[in-house]
Amino acid sequence: MPEKKGETYLEYKKRVIDKKSASFCAAKWFNSTIWLGSGMTTSCHHPPAHSINLKELADNPSAIHNTKHKKQMRKMMLEGTRPPECEYCWKIEDIKRDNISDRVFKTVIYEDKDIEEITEWDTNVDLKTLEIAFDSNCNFACSYCNPSFSTKWAQDINQNGNYKNLKSDGAKAFMHNGAWARKHKNEENPYIEAFWNWWPKLSQSFDELRVTGGEPLMSAETWKLIDFFIKEESNIRLSINSNLGAKADLVDRLIDSSNKIKNFSVYTSCEAVGSQAEYIRDGLKYDYWKSNVEKLLDKGGLSNGLHIMMTINSLCLFNITELFDQILDWKKQYGGDQVYWSVNLLRFPSFMSPLALPDHIKNI
Repeated sequence: MPEKKGETYLEYKKRVIDKKSASFCAAKWFNSTIWLGSGMTTSCHHPPAHSINLKELADNPSAIHNTKHKKQMRKMMLEGTRPPECEYCWKIEDIKRDNISDRVFKTVIYEDKDIEEITEWDTNVDLKTLEIAFDSNCNFACSYCNPSFSTKWAQDINQNGNYKNLKSDGAKAFMHNGAWARKHKNEENPYIEAFWNWWPKLSQSFDELRVTGGEPLMSAETWKLIDFFIKEESNIRLSINSNLGAKADLVDRLIDSSNKIKNFSVYTSCEAVGSQAEYIRDGLKYDYWKSNVEKLLDKGGLSNGLHIMMTINSLCLFNITELFDQILDWKKQYGGDQVYWSVNLLRFPSFMSPLALPDHIKNI
């Protein structure tokens, strides 16, 4: 929320953001999503990811975030020019002059003083919030995902070939096996090496770190990071994105580790129940997922709660209300500050959007 009590987001925007420029967004400096398996990065979930130049990493491991591309976008922002890749926010703002777009929400989370200190576009900045994926190893092949983020998806494409006669967007996700996202073995991956080289300095500036995948419980790098948090008793907020469908020993290890970390939360995904959920998310065993959720809530150390993320698609609407009921039961049993849920409208692949459903179904 805005720093001053009672301040609206619009008032915050005028007081802090507009003073920097008409196109400023702190996410370009302080936030990043980095896929170390493929060597790709972006500043938030709206702009398309771009490649990290290996040559830049030679003497600057922070270039897994501070790429030349991002620096050019920062330059544009400080000059008040709108980077085209941030079109999502510009469209929202252009609907109505005082509309609040995501660049406000992605700036207000940082301290005013840190934002005021941003005056340069070409310097290397240490992150404050980061979402990172070490690899794409995954035991699920969710229908709205793709082989670039799931090795199980890739196995299916390798065994059965590309999908035929399917009109796809989102980088033709159903038309390739995602091999480009697995160019390096982890032990030989220069992007992972750069992360660990940057980590001693980076870990001093952090507010929040979120580990995603693939399924991060399947990555040795995730456990290396968790061991750091346990050993150093770090105050950084650590979150793990897990499908909670991994082998029981990995889930139990996560639960045990969660009790040794100061600021910890788990994010998991589901948007339906029973066989409907299993159809949407190939590999999911709903009862096993449900039991792991309850085991985590019963025995885990979730100082920042369990978050259930729902990707609203055309296949989940038929029994999503049953999942709402289940979440309400968990909130009553474990407390409202232990169980959270969020809804995100699916954009890609667009043929799975609820908007693609025929009118006679949408109107039910």
